[in-house]
Amino acid sequence: MAKTPTRRTTSRSCAPMNREAITLEHVTARAPSAGQAEKISARFALDPVDHPAIREATEEMVGRAARSLVPNVNETAMRIHLQRIVGAFVLSADRAATFYGDKVTAARDLGSTLANDHRDEDRDAIYGFESKLARAQDFAAQAGLASFALLAAAEGAVHAYAAITGDEWKPYVASTNVSREANAARMEAFD
Repeated sequence: MAKTPTRRTTSRSCAPMNREAITLEHVTARAPSAGQAEKISARFALDPVDHPAIREATEEMVGRAARSLVPNVNETAMRIHLQRIVGAFVLSADRAATFYGDKVTAARDLGSTLANDHRDEDRDAIYGFESKLARAQDFAAQAGLASFALLAAAEGAVHAYAAITGDEWKPYVASTNVSREANAARMEAFD
């Protein structure tokens, strides 16, 4: 019985990816501002976001959880734990801001005769129903207020981190493993 030759392939998936660290400032630049959120809620008749209350409640929740861990978790473990918790809040706010931006772009495209592939969509809807453009605008407005609310939660978590640890929160950035990179470079000689 003849053996079939096996083909050796190298995987490049283990190469480290260079990801941009997601900071609170990055999220703040992409999420709606307080003025924009106020305008959105007024124009679309949506309940306004109570930014200070959300921020305060999140800060209090993170602080209460950290205090409950104090007897069992040392200072280093607490920093690591809080780093992850705050990172999750900031990442969630970032994803919501991205989603909001995408929905605003989609609504603008539907309203633009040049960018709209569905030429009939800018016509008035059947009596009693919203047009596709109106639905897209409503959805973008709701996404904007959700993004603003999640930004408030992220701000509260970041502020709690600073209050508990005494340090400013910074996103975790994994260091590149030089030996792994060197090994990958050497392995490329066999390709």
